[in-house]
Amino acid sequence: MSPVFPMLTVLTMFYYLCLRRRARTAARGEMMNSHRAIESNSRTSPLNAEVVQYAKEVVDFSSHYGSENSMSYTMWNLAGVPNVFPSSGDFTQTAVFRTYGTWWDQCPSASLPFKRTPPNFQSQDYVELTFEQQVYPTAVLVLETYHPGAVIRILACSANPYSPSPPAEVRWEILWSERPTKVNASQARQFKPCIKQINFPTNLIRLEVNSSLLDYYTELDAVVLHGLKDKPVLSLKTSLIDMNDLEDDDYEENDDCGMDNLNKKLSSTALREGPNNGYFDKLPYELIQLILNHLTLPDLCRLAQTCKLLNQHCYDPLQYIHLNLQPYWAKLNDTSLEFLQARCTLVQWLNLSWTGNRGFISVAGFSRFLKVCGSELVRLELSCSHFLNETCLEIISEMCPHLQELNLSSCDKLPPQAFNHIAKLCGLKRLVLYRTKVEQTALLSILNFCSELQHLSLGSCVMIEDYDVIASMIGAKCKKLRTLDLWRCKNITENGIAELASGCPLLEELDLGWCPTLQSSTGCFAKLARHLPNLQKLFLTANRSVCDTDIEELACNCTRLRQLDILGTRMVSPMSLRKLLESCKDLSLLDVSFCSQIDNRAVLEFNGSFPNVFIKKSFTQ
Repeated sequence: MSPVFPMLTVLTMFYYLCLRRRARTAARGEMMNSHRAIESNSRTSPLNAEVVQYAKEVVDFSSHYGSENSMSYTMWNLAGVPNVFPSSGDFTQTAVFRTYGTWWDQCPSASLPFKRTPPNFQSQDYVELTFEQQVYPTAVLVLETYHPGAVIRILACSANPYSPSPPAEVRWEILWSERPTKVNASQARQFKPCIKQINFPTNLIRLEVNSSLLDYYTELDAVVLHGLKDKPVLSLKTSLIDMNDLEDDDYEENDDCGMDNLNKKLSSTALREGPNNGYFDKLPYELIQLILNHLTLPDLCRLAQTCKLLNQHCYDPLQYIHLNLQPYWAKLNDTSLEFLQARCTLVQWLNLSWTGNRGFISVAGFSRFLKVCGSELVRLELSCSHFLNETCLEIISEMCPHLQELNLSSCDKLPPQAFNHIAKLCGLKRLVLYRTKVEQTALLSILNFCSELQHLSLGSCVMIEDYDVIASMIGAKCKKLRTLDLWRCKNITENGIAELASGCPLLEELDLGWCPTLQSSTGCFAKLARHLPNLQKLFLTANRSVCDTDIEELACNCTRLRQLDILGTRMVSPMSLRKLLESCKDLSLLDVSFCSQIDNRAVLEFNGSFPNVFIKKSFTQ
């Protein structure tokens, strides 16, 4: 191989480091002037007694394991006093998110990650809780009762959800954050991180979690907020700042919640004056563009302020082909979108998940942005974007003719009639409607016109009246379907399963967890195994009727199986599971929790014989 290529690699990394340092020093002077070392030895008067309160209400969340129509394993269990703590174990009275581990990133339905995601943004789920009184927080306690360690960020909001008048300004402040770490214990604990002091009272707390390092679902029981009603007196001491204190990670942490000066950075046109651009003038345009691809959005905005050459590069629409704005949800607003508009005319992947809530983004602002930047969109992520209404979906259907992927997960405030507009997006290949209010008529229209669908998520869609009708339409129209999520669909029967099995032979992933109307005695699971040889993931969670015959059919016909969840069945023996493990060489996840015939001895034996398979076994209390 020519020595030119290693040399180019070295040069690329050198210039990348130079640009990263240059971008960061562009805003360093401002940071130096405002930096203060604050000691938290606050003086509290006897009258300013500490208030201790449990969460009053759960106002928003991204996912939960439970049903929309019950309290078991739902986020709503976080409101009020503890139900379980200090006991440990799997309890239905706790709050549980829907995923854990890396299994969901390894299945066929997993989406590719966005480029330019800040390395310190690793939140996967969130829950927001309100409290009765606004206080200046002194401590936040999270009562974890099973597989702790998922909480990685705690934030406070200045807005009072119970105030009759809207706030003039809404601010989010990070109280504590940490990268995901492995906790080598599954027992209950009282998690009390050291939080920083903020200068506004709050009664709205947000927990963000990352469950990727957990061996099983984390379970949370309650959240306790300690705080003072009056602002504490702080001892402020100004100190000299060593340049070594301003490490990259500090900048990342400051920008983590959404960049305090986001709009200023996006809109700034002030350029540093200089005699020349140094060696950057000698680099090919394409090479500079390649180097800039490694910068995060805040760094790109800073770098645009350094000189005319780099300003030109930072404003090139090719730098914004993939635009992930989710990490900056706490500050992103209409003004931010307006400043980004001119740069994003070629954007193909856009992530606005978690953004725009509490009035940050208006329907008009979103519409203006898509009218300019929607023509090339292929992928649009809008999970938990509660500013969306019917007009927004209509704009998406009109302005995004090439859209192939649309994620509306947990957009539970969208009215049912809004989903009719999705049927106009005939090129859709991926559609996520988890925890939405889509109704049967709208969904049938979508399935009829969007025949290119390959990935479809209908988990916890409680407004659908007859899932057999939906399954029949899927089997008739969606011949290319590869993954289907029917988690907690309430009334699908063996008839719907038969339509899916015969009509969607390419299925690689099927989630039928907590579908109570399916019975093994009808032969529905055996039929799935015989008709879907490409299955890699099959969840039959909490179906008590799954039996040895079903497992043996999977062993014979679905040898590519990688993930199987049969939690809760009483009819499966160790003998049939051994046949499955011997036949499915790629199997990596097997959940046999609460399977009464599978005891500890059998699990230990399987672990010894099949070390590459993660076998999960939990027991009732």
